[in-house]
Amino acid sequence: MAEFDKDGADRADPRAALFSVLDSLDIAHRTVDHPPIFTVEEGRDLKAEMPGGHSKNLFLKDKKTALTLAVAHADTKVDLVGLGRRLGAKGRLSFGKPELLQATLAIRPGAVTPFALINAEPKAFAHVVFDTALLAHDPIWFHPLENNASTAIAPDHLLKFADHFGFEPKIIDLARPEQG
Repeated sequence: MAEFDKDGADRADPRAALFSVLDSLDIAHRTVDHPPIFTVEEGRDLKAEMPGGHSKNLFLKDKKTALTLAVAHADTKVDLVGLGRRLGAKGRLSFGKPELLQATLAIRPGAVTPFALINAEPKAFAHVVFDTALLAHDPIWFHPLENNASTAIAPDHLLKFADHFGFEPKIIDLARPEQG
């Protein structure tokens, strides 16, 4: 028996479910299949053929296990200490363990993406943060729940997507989070 999410999409095929939701929200998208990419550096040459902004996505937690999804431009040197202070984190921000990632976003390490918010409850995250440097590009690219493809959407459509699932992202310069 097929599982269906809250938007009625078939969850047996995560990519198809995501695209169904994007279509239902009138979010234009384009996907390029490629070999699995696990790091920004691994995909740099491949992504040079895909104009727009490319991301790195950080699944973070603080000492009290409050979760943050930080969606940065691939070239942003994210100031985790400053981000933690800006967000009022309890202790240092660190990367969440793979088991916590799977339980929260239902994806594997290497496939972290804001599209995985489709699988999360809004209360699971203390913060969802989008980098101003990334949002300055059009389109912006993310893995469609698997790291063997990249999907492009407009920056305002990313905000629309997050809002649809009950997330109110903060837009912060992740290289200098304490400014502004």
